[in-house]
Amino acid sequence: MRGLDLAIIALFLVGMPLLGTWIGGRQRSSTDYFVSEKRISWWVVCLSVVSAETSTLTVLSVPVIAYMATPAQGGMTYLTLALGYIVGRIIVSFVLLPRYVAGDLVTAYAFLGKRYGDGMRATASVTFLFTRLLADGIRLFATAIPIKVVLAQYGITASYWAIVLALGIAMVFYSFFGGARAVVWVDAVQMLWYVLGGVVVIWVLAGQLPDGWFSKAADANKFQLFDFASSPLTGSFPFIAAFFGGALLSMASHGADQMIVQRLMATRDVKSAQKALIASGVVVFLQFAFFLIIGVMMWAFYNGVDPVKDLKLSNKDELFAHFIVNDLPSGLSGFVIAGILAAALSSSLGALASSTVTDVYERVRKTPMTDDERLRHGRIWTLVWAGLLIVCAGLFASSNKTTADPIVVQALGIAGYTYGALLGAFLLGLIFRRVTQADAIIAFVTTVLVVGFVILGVKFVGSTPTIDFAKADATRKSLTGWWNTPLGVAVTLLVGGLLSLRHSRGVPVRDELDVEAKA
Repeated sequence: MRGLDLAIIALFLVGMPLLGTWIGGRQRSSTDYFVSEKRISWWVVCLSVVSAETSTLTVLSVPVIAYMATPAQGGMTYLTLALGYIVGRIIVSFVLLPRYVAGDLVTAYAFLGKRYGDGMRATASVTFLFTRLLADGIRLFATAIPIKVVLAQYGITASYWAIVLALGIAMVFYSFFGGARAVVWVDAVQMLWYVLGGVVVIWVLAGQLPDGWFSKAADANKFQLFDFASSPLTGSFPFIAAFFGGALLSMASHGADQMIVQRLMATRDVKSAQKALIASGVVVFLQFAFFLIIGVMMWAFYNGVDPVKDLKLSNKDELFAHFIVNDLPSGLSGFVIAGILAAALSSSLGALASSTVTDVYERVRKTPMTDDERLRHGRIWTLVWAGLLIVCAGLFASSNKTTADPIVVQALGIAGYTYGALLGAFLLGLIFRRVTQADAIIAFVTTVLVVGFVILGVKFVGSTPTIDFAKADATRKSLTGWWNTPLGVAVTLLVGGLLSLRHSRGVPVRDELDVEAKA
């Protein structure tokens, strides 16, 4: 009876916000609201980090990557990216985390403020705010996909706008009342839920697949791990680009993105933050493998048919939701869909609010804020960003096309425009002692323009680059997105490093955080 599924989903949507509010308790200070007074155990933060970066994009879209992969591409080559993630997190753990946690900061961009000045701090923070808004807009839209499919089974036609509004209200509830502590703990609970939902899917699929499916999948290269044959410039997951790009992407997302850094700052000390971050890389690798295997099993279950043409889906990212609704028993279907929703309700609202208040508003205001004012403004901006996020998700849903890349690739593509500049700004200040705030801002803006030009205007005909702003096709391919972050870091370091040569060796350098990191 499908009514049981709806009851489970409704119970989840009501219960999770209430659980978060209860766990969060009452925040007595802005520090408690933004980073939970640094009292959360490392393993809880580890699960929260994984949940925050995974979201519905992984649960829905990563299986589609394995399902749609051709024999030439290989079904498991996405894991090359995850190997790079582990390396990137190890570097961040020992290079950047000590400066955040031991420095007793509220946001990652406070580091830039102490190293360069408030201008660079605000520039990076505003860049983070808009990048996170766009990326999380896609995440929220992705969550609406399975809900729309479920409601359609009952003859209920609901627009994506209405669905994302309901999800946004559920997300903002516990973020507003529970603060960072509620966000971290709810993330941890939700991660366990959606992983258990994936276990249910594998258990059901294993009982329905025909004999010989594994060898058939192996013959189709569905278990191929590394791709050394594709072009490193235009391939989907060529080893060099995916591994190196994954490492730099992870350094940016976990060292320069406040959504993740805020969670790491909620740990008790530097060692706890390091354990949480490194362990999260291992968990993410295993999780990617888990959902890729689900994709291979669905490929065997559906005999590799085209999801849009043969199953009449409006978007290939609906494939997993289609299987859950139509091929899982009632009750189990509702449980798994609730797990998908769990992956989506990981909130970035607290990170957006903390960055807005401490990095931008307080700097523009010029006069120091009291703690009560900072807490009040934090809650106000939590509501503002919730509204903007809902609008962004609805607009993305309205423009989504059936020919689009998997949504997980689209989300990472958005980050590609700015992640290189953000990470580059941090590394620039650590490597070049004479670089000033003006140097850093010029390098930052230059990097965003250069990377944007490459993403939009550079196409490859074979291995020959051309300038062409038309959409990529079979004859003209764009540079694979895994090079965007390394390119951005390289441009930032090159431009900033050259500009720093203008200054004499006697120019004083802001290095307060070096002292704090050693404390």
